[in-house]
Amino acid sequence: MATFKEIAPSDIKTSKSFLNQLVDIVQEDISGSFTRKKYQVFVTGGVGPGITSSIFQTVYDQDYTLQTANPIFDMTIGLYSGSATVATASTGIDSNGKLLFPATTVMMREKIDNYSQAAQVLLGDRTSYFTSPFNSTGTTSDRIDEALFLNFKRLFARDKLKKETFAVKLYSTASIINPEGGPNKTNLNSTSPSGSNVYTDAGASTTFQTSFGGDVGNVVNASNTSENVGLIFYDQGIVVLDIKKVISGSQHVSGTISAVTASGQTIIGDSADVSTRQAKFIPDLMMSASIDDIVDHFASCRFSSGTLSGMTFQNITNINSTLVFCRATADEFNYSSNPTFTDDNYRINVIDQGQESYQTAFTFVSSVGLYDANNNLLAVAKLSRPVQKTNEKDLTFRIRLDF
Repeated sequence: MATFKEIAPSDIKTSKSFLNQLVDIVQEDISGSFTRKKYQVFVTGGVGPGITSSIFQTVYDQDYTLQTANPIFDMTIGLYSGSATVATASTGIDSNGKLLFPATTVMMREKIDNYSQAAQVLLGDRTSYFTSPFNSTGTTSDRIDEALFLNFKRLFARDKLKKETFAVKLYSTASIINPEGGPNKTNLNSTSPSGSNVYTDAGASTTFQTSFGGDVGNVVNASNTSENVGLIFYDQGIVVLDIKKVISGSQHVSGTISAVTASGQTIIGDSADVSTRQAKFIPDLMMSASIDDIVDHFASCRFSSGTLSGMTFQNITNINSTLVFCRATADEFNYSSNPTFTDDNYRINVIDQGQESYQTAFTFVSSVGLYDANNNLLAVAKLSRPVQKTNEKDLTFRIRLDF
């Protein structure tokens, strides 16, 4: 049976600490078809079977059909409405102010909406644009017109990402093929054997800035930190990469993509087609391919496939602690209200018979309960082993509540 003592305000302390966890994402998780989940919510009509695509894809740490699979991050792309890519593709604006695009382009409004939504969340203005370095007032080359968004899930990002721990390995050039009668082109479905770069937020601990979305740092080329390639928003757990800087955007491209045709597909960069022979990643692929086609290319070719690390970072979990010091002085808690503590004559039950008149009271503390002012039990702290309490010593139990 318990005995009670009121805890003084001076015996209650609060503190803050944090816990770091290393997150290592292997290439196979990003490139694998069974570890990337698609949400095909976009469907076109018209000629042929049409185009079905996701707005974004989610990367899991294992086969996403398993109950034990955990989503790591979402990946998608976006286009700034004022970019040259959008201006090249657009055929005008209708009476409602909506941009118009020809049938040869795919999901242009969805790509613009992706960018606008990210700008609203991170910059506080959906009409604004990202620049690398952040808040750059230089030339338009600093503006991120074609963005690759990596949005880490709360399970892995926790309260925020830790500065100067993020790194991603991308292949700037895709696999080269040489089709007869055409120039060197890169295959959408082939992985590059070389040309990899590591991009990191080195130096962000001292150079980070604060935006509408919280702390933001610059993502730079690890081999040349003066080369800015994107942004990382630590509090939101979102990375924004400039596609024209992390890959060779001017490189020729070839491959099969979804299209509004009788077969539902078309070939971009076909050497036999003069109009597409010189197709490039930017702007041609960004305009002509669906979001799924573009994300598939980045996941399978730019991150490559294997057991090496494709991306890594550390997260931060904030821990708020309340420390309660429960003090028992020499003359306290040496007696129990448990009926078995005394015999029928109200004398202490002793271990050795005949010591009833000499044995001093002692107890073993096994639990400490915390009550509110109305005697409602709020929490119970269990000791790993009972601790003896006698009238010859003071005891102090420190209880820590983390939340």
